[in-house]
Amino acid sequence: MHCAPRLSEALDAVAERAPERHRFLRHAWYAAALQAYGGNARTLVVEAAGIPVAALPFVAKGPRWLGVAEIPGCYWPFRSFPVAEAASATAADALLGALARQVRALRIGPVQDGDPALDWLMAAARAKGWTLLDRHIGDSFELDLGALAAAQWPSGATLRKNRYFEKQIARLGRLDWQWGAPPFDELADVERRSWIGTRTDGSDAKFTADGHGAFWRAAARDPALAAMFEAAVLRIDGRAMAFAFRLTAGARSHVIANSYDPAIARHSPGRLLAYRDFARGLARGVTNIDWGAGDSGYKQALGARRGAALRDWILVRPGPSALVAQLLAARWRRSGQPAGGQA
Repeated sequence: MHCAPRLSEALDAVAERAPERHRFLRHAWYAAALQAYGGNARTLVVEAAGIPVAALPFVAKGPRWLGVAEIPGCYWPFRSFPVAEAASATAADALLGALARQVRALRIGPVQDGDPALDWLMAAARAKGWTLLDRHIGDSFELDLGALAAAQWPSGATLRKNRYFEKQIARLGRLDWQWGAPPFDELADVERRSWIGTRTDGSDAKFTADGHGAFWRAAARDPALAAMFEAAVLRIDGRAMAFAFRLTAGARSHVIANSYDPAIARHSPGRLLAYRDFARGLARGVTNIDWGAGDSGYKQALGARRGAALRDWILVRPGPSALVAQLLAARWRRSGQPAGGQA
């Protein structure tokens, strides 16, 4: 058990032995977050028989004297840390003991209910008397492609509707549907033309310089992460007009962002791109599409159903800090979204 005064290279070794859904939680993922959002990280590393089985990076949150830290990373698809599938409860106890010597409280999240690393650490935290605070951020929406594959999908009616929209959109120019490494500049250009660039301050855009573009560009420099990123792009006469960007870890694919130019909105470009993208994912072994929280209407129209809740957690070590945390628990919970609501 040791604490590295930086991001540890052990992150990659642990991520490779973590559950498939966590294998993007690599050194480069956290390094991209530090580059884009700032902070100086330390990493707690737990070993068993000389092999790293857990690696928890953290950065100070607020004044250092408060002793509050959080896991760095991007908001999408979630913030967690890698733990090897074979990690024991003893390893969790060791990590928690080391964490207590470093911080008073640690924020983990937003993260889905059932996250394997969180469950592993919280079991030890509860046994050791830590205080656990949570707030509801939203509910994820998921599409079970595995179930769809066993049925007639897409239905005949859906195929007919899609052919109609494609015929209409083809009148605008030469259509080109492409999949591959994300062309970030083109994706950012579509976002600037979309509702997020024209009706908001743009800070939530994923690929623009004013949004989160620095993070995704930095993360994509890691070959292992780049292999998990894919963009579907619809171009009309050579110009990108719609896209969908996914992060795929094993059989689970996270839709990070999709957008389109409002000039073609009446032709349902998002729907057309989504169905093509789903079919491609299914053919490549993807069985679950995770859309995250928000905008539930169009997701449900495409077949998604409400999945696991997303929550922010704060783990507070025993002692005076825990007593204060218990007094603030209700305020923390109210700062989230009502259960069943959307972020």
